[in-house]
Amino acid sequence: MIVGRGKRGGRVGRLAQRAAKPLIDPCPPGQTGGAYKPLTETDIEKIYDTALRLLETLGMGEIPDRLRSDLLAAGAVEGEHARLRLPRDMVGKAIELSAKTFVLHGRDESRSIEVGGDRVYFGTGGAAVQTLDMDSGLYRSSTLADLHDFTRLQDTLANVSWFTRCCVATDVPDNFDLDVNTVYALIRNTTKPTATSFTLAEYVAPIVEMLDIAAGGPGEFSKRPFMKAHISPVISPLRFGDDAVDVVYECIRHNIPLSCITAAQAGATAPATLAGFLAQSLAETLASLVMINTIQPGFPMVFSNWPLVIDLRTGAFSGGSSETAVLNAASAQISNWLGLPSGVACSMTDAKAIDAQYGMEKGITSLAAALAGGNLIYESSGMTASLLGASFEAFVLDDEMHSHTYRVLRGIEVTDDNLGFDAICHAVLGDSHFLGGTHTIAAMERDYFYPKLADREQPQTWAERGARDAWSLARARARRPEHPSPGISDRRTRSRHPRALQHPFVKLSRSMRSCLSTKAIDDGWREARVHRATRTSCFGLVCGRRGHSRVSKRRTGSARSSCQETGER
Repeated sequence: MIVGRGKRGGRVGRLAQRAAKPLIDPCPPGQTGGAYKPLTETDIEKIYDTALRLLETLGMGEIPDRLRSDLLAAGAVEGEHARLRLPRDMVGKAIELSAKTFVLHGRDESRSIEVGGDRVYFGTGGAAVQTLDMDSGLYRSSTLADLHDFTRLQDTLANVSWFTRCCVATDVPDNFDLDVNTVYALIRNTTKPTATSFTLAEYVAPIVEMLDIAAGGPGEFSKRPFMKAHISPVISPLRFGDDAVDVVYECIRHNIPLSCITAAQAGATAPATLAGFLAQSLAETLASLVMINTIQPGFPMVFSNWPLVIDLRTGAFSGGSSETAVLNAASAQISNWLGLPSGVACSMTDAKAIDAQYGMEKGITSLAAALAGGNLIYESSGMTASLLGASFEAFVLDDEMHSHTYRVLRGIEVTDDNLGFDAICHAVLGDSHFLGGTHTIAAMERDYFYPKLADREQPQTWAERGARDAWSLARARARRPEHPSPGISDRRTRSRHPRALQHPFVKLSRSMRSCLSTKAIDDGWREARVHRATRTSCFGLVCGRRGHSRVSKRRTGSARSSCQETGER
């Protein structure tokens, strides 16, 4: 039956409805991927077979003694040139035993995500040594203050599902101090799932002590780890790295989930042909999988096969290329075919400025990775200049881009209500338009994403409002995060591990510093004990107050230090 004309709502009410916050997020993280398949089933089988042949006949080189013993006991075979060959059945068993899904916890459990299956999440990565300064618009050396600022900013961005450092604190030269302060910046300023790296295996245990404090006490972190480790145990082509393998053993001992990253470069450390590259890179990532499941079967590992591309004319890394887009999409497709939790990289634009090149390269590479079904998409936020740079404005712009991508992944829901038969009848027999109708209002709340940075006004209106571009709007947003991050207090950490560097937070921008949370996560945080005198190392935490100075060296057999609060934060 054709329905007659309905009552029109008031203009004020309609405007209020349109301006209200959507009751349902039209593009939440964790959408389903896998629609884009650059490889056929036959292609995947050929690449996989070649990878198995490489491991079975050529094998892996430079095997650390401890790992060699474990692999030989698990079925590896001695080969020529001190290499170990990994038989097909050994690789197949590792795939069978491997964790297919696992939870990447946040300190706030509501922010935890499940890794694996067909869900797509954007996160961060990178180790930029330069930061695009918001005041000068030019690049400068990245600092620890930048890392704190980046961590607080991303905590306010809905589409960054986990946070790995995006920049390296070049003003912290000591490797141990750098690792400690990197982790501290993460747990200090966000409750999202996090990730870090460890330079040496001996750094893991003392850093886990700090994580235990944040988790509520000794041994608590390992029960629900809210930080994973990024490790590259395989060095292309087809050999292991001693230090990284040692870190793997130590992380497994402390129940730290792993992202084992293979980052070969086409034409440099892997074949220039895309198919050959995929075969070698897959073999190398499978070698990491065999290692992990030999040490501890079923241990959580992200199968992070990251194809990287260089410009063969110059040798320069090319993170924004179409080849990077299709290779990472293919890598995600292969990982999904194997049933493994996948990690790929995208949004690694070669652009230095926030310009047309920036938008084009980020949009193409991130959409391809997401459509192919990469579970964890690294490097996706804030990175510029072929991973050499990080930008606050880029974090904000990329977050909006991810919303668009998630909306694409969500697709179109076809239901009786969505088909809108009655709504069409109402419009035809009534006002001859759909504006303000209940069917339209419902769709606005549910189906459409409305960007905050992209301008959709008429040119005259845009000019009257200041003719601002997306970059300037993003800069303003980056300077004023919408809410302070729910981080942790540093009181117990500093009292238990009192060594401090002469490196105050005063370098932080005033607006960022105002967002610094000092609330303790629990009563135990305030009940600190003095660091054990028998420790051979202690935390090199950046103190954040003027007048703090370092008076003892790491690894002196004591924890003698002072921390005089002579200034203000």
